[in-house]
Amino acid sequence: MNKNCVYQIKISLKKYTPKIWRRLLVPSDTLLCDLHEIIQLAMGWGNEHLHKFMKDGTSYVEEIDPSFDFGREVDYEDTRIADLLVSVKDKMEYEYDFGDSWEHEILLEKILDYDPFVKYPTCKAGKNNCPPEDCGGIYGYQHLVEVINDPKDPEHKDMLEWIGGSFDPEFFDIDEVNRLLNCNSSPASYN
Repeated sequence: MNKNCVYQIKISLKKYTPKIWRRLLVPSDTLLCDLHEIIQLAMGWGNEHLHKFMKDGTSYVEEIDPSFDFGREVDYEDTRIADLLVSVKDKMEYEYDFGDSWEHEILLEKILDYDPFVKYPTCKAGKNNCPPEDCGGIYGYQHLVEVINDPKDPEHKDMLEWIGGSFDPEFFDIDEVNRLLNCNSSPASYN
């Protein structure tokens, strides 16, 4: 693994249309625990639930619970993104919140040279707002969007109140994502 490489990855929420995605630049030696935090910030999740990465039938988890047998699990403490994504077009999965089951595809789009003048991680592009925490997975989110877009729906007022007054499913603010990434990153962790 070349420490001076940067990965351009695209993280896409699966099973939902229109696509919700982020394009990020991250050093190839980024640990999976740090990648998890980067994804949380970039997608807009609140880091309130368990997560795992999956590649080739193996789950990479924060901590293995010996009381449960979930098949092939690896503690990802020392695993770096470049250990799982080696070549352009390689993919892995990331699942967040095992109840709502937010499944993401992570695609390695490009391998770039490290630029000392760029602060990593950084978001290069994205589309659409992240679903709110605990809204019931893909089907719950679809229902939420339908209800808040229909003022005549009997649940409209309650859903808007639950969501905090307003929610725009098409909203994406790249500047805010990069502000969050810059505020929460440290050179020791990501560079």
